[in-house]
This record gives sequence, structure tokens and C-alpha cells, in this order.
Amino acid sequence: MENNENKKQIQIEVPTEEMQGRYSNLAVITHGPNDFFLDLILLAPNTPKARVQSRVIMTPENAKQLLAALQQNIQKYEMTYGEIRPRNAGSGNGPINFPIPKGQA
Repeated sequence: MENNENKKQIQIEVPTEEMQGRYSNLAVITHGPNDFFLDLILLAPNTPKARVQSRVIMTPENAKQLLAALQQNIQKYEMTYGEIRPRNAGSGNGPINFPIPKGQA
């Protein structure tokens, strides 16, 4: 049984300029001993360059919490909408047949 006194509500404010969000169809994840870097990228067809839309830097512990939260939310999504099937499963390519750049560790 959990103690409700230990639960704190956090009010999260999204600034107006962030309400629309950023579209990303590729993520590159790199890490060092103390941090994970998540570069969320927009890769457009027939263009030689891709642009980082957002970079998120977090501790290894927070990265693992993010992984667990994503797994939980994907499971809930699939229970509601059906299995997510990657378009290019096993091909080594990203969305719409774009090659995936190699990350660094």
C-alpha cells in the first residue's frame, strides 16, 4: 500500500510557443559516462541534410525511466489501437527508407 503523503503533484506549464511541438521522424541517441543525448531530427526526402529539431540531455537514470515510460505507453497504445509494425523492420533503414546515421558512444 502506497503512502499518499509521498505523492506530490507537479504542475507542468507548456509555453505558448511550444504548444505546437516539433515533428521528428528520426532520433539519434548518444551517451557518455554521465549523460544521454537524444537528438530528435527532421529528415526530409531528397535532401542531403537533416536538421535537429530538439536536443534532450538527461542522466542515465532519467534515460532508463524514459525507456520504461515509453514501453508502458506503447503497450497501452497497442492495446487500444493494435500492434505498431515498423515499416522497414530488419532493413537497417529509417522512416521512408532513409539510412540511419550511426550514433557515437
